[in-house]
Parts: sequence; C-alpha cells; structure tokens
Amino acid sequence: MPSDSRKHRRRSIHIKGYDYSQDGAYFVTTCTHKFRLLFDKDENRDIAERCWLDIPSHFPFVELDEWIVMPNHIHGIITIAHHGRGTACRAPTFERFGKPVPCSIPTIVRSYKSAVAKRINAARGTPGARVWQRNYYEHVIQDDEDLYLVRRYIQENPLKWDTDENNPHRLHVAGADGWRTARNNRHQRRG
Repeated sequence: MPSDSRKHRRRSIHIKGYDYSQDGAYFVTTCTHKFRLLFDKDENRDIAERCWLDIPSHFPFVELDEWIVMPNHIHGIITIAHHGRGTACRAPTFERFGKPVPCSIPTIVRSYKSAVAKRINAARGTPGARVWQRNYYEHVIQDDEDLYLVRRYIQENPLKWDTDENNPHRLHVAGADGWRTARNNRHQRRG
C-alpha cells in the first residue's frame, strides 16, 4: 500500500532559516525509543554519559554545559563557540536529509545518538535495534536569564521524575485538585 505523504509528513522542529551552526547555546533533549527505561541500567547510563562527554573531541568548537541522563531521556546544553577562530565549520544554514551541516546542532545530536546506539546495541548484542526516538527537542538559548532557567530545569529534572508523564512507575493519588504524587501527599499530611 503506498504511503500518503500528507499523512506521514514530519514537521520540522527547527526555526525556519536559523543557522544552527552559529555561535550560541542550545538546549537539547532526546528520548529513548518508546520511552523505554534504557538508562536505568548503570552500564547503559555510563555509555550515554561517556558519549556525551566525548562530543567536544569530535566537534572542536563545541563546549558542554549542564546536562543530565535520566532513565529514558537526556537533557543537555551544547554551546557552539568559535571564539574568533574563523568559520571553518560553517556551511549552508539549512540541513537537508542526507546532507548534514558540519558543526551544527542537528549533526552533533545525530552523531551523539548514533554513538550511543552503536555502543549500547553492541553491549546488549542487539545490532540495529532502535535506541532513540526519531527526533529530538531543541531550544535556542536567548540570553543569560534563559540560560539560568534551562540550567535550573536540568538540575531539578531528577526531582520531578516521580511525576514525569513518561515514567511508567510514577505513583498517583487522586486528590481534590486532580492527580498528585504519593510523595507530595505524604508531605502535605505532615504540614
């Protein structure tokens, strides 16, 4: 059965016309395939962390800021900083399928996801198995206040895991104001 291009068309998550290889800070989030708790296992989390920390060795104009590996996703801030070293990594400002732009956020994220998938599949003996969802979330950090808020979000993310909608083990207790976590209810009773 032929596919309907209108039905299966993927929307771009990128800002139209934005140069994702230019200097700046970018907040990225990528999730595991079907939100599996892949990084609950220490060996898989270690692979994800090592690959994250290895990004600057593959992309010379990249610096890493705050980041966290959660059970089924990773959040991180990637900074592209040429520091006046020219534009050796610059290329056309848009990326087309099969034509990556060197030193761009899409290329960096794709490289990271590929490295993690390859190493995790080798460790599990599951070559070619899907590790990641197809896309990722990204946000261009606008200023110091935005950077502060994103850093805080990343730092506080583990505290919110109990209520994360993609946590299959989250605990719920119905209350007058809707769903609340069991931990929040215990805290309220003490007060």
